[in-house]
Amino acid sequence: MGRRLAALLQPGDVIVLGGGLGAGKTTLTKGIGAGLQVRGEVTSPTFVISRVHPAQQPGGPSLVHVDAYRLGGGVELDDLDIDAFVDDAVTVVEWGEGVAEPLSADRLQVHLARAADDSRRESPPPADDDGRDARVITVTPVGNRWAGVPLDSLLETPGERHAARL
Repeated sequence: MGRRLAALLQPGDVIVLGGGLGAGKTTLTKGIGAGLQVRGEVTSPTFVISRVHPAQQPGGPSLVHVDAYRLGGGVELDDLDIDAFVDDAVTVVEWGEGVAEPLSADRLQVHLARAADDSRRESPPPADDDGRDARVITVTPVGNRWAGVPLDSLLETPGERHAARL
């Protein structure tokens, strides 16, 4: 899904990720990085707070990967000067719900949950899936940037073990 999402992204896009520990925020960001073809291994920035992965291709956007888990709020996020990169990069903020929204009026809010743990789930995991590894991913577009963008292309393909809500 991260690679499919990357195909829709452009410089200036902000992705705000939410979900519990082990929900797949960093894994989704790794897919985004692979799809954007950025340099360096995309790993959790938990202890360094943020990393910038430059584009491998000329003219491609860099990936700014932020982990807001240890931040005390929006003021500390602002202290990182992430806004200096926002216009020219794709910015992904893990644990960003309630913190990173001021970065951009146009953003994607993405919430990830293990299917077995998702209290919002309307039906049980698919019959061929025990639910332990499946994910429920809720994508909420915010702002004019996402009007008309085909987010249905993010939906699962055969063999994937997640369900998406748009």
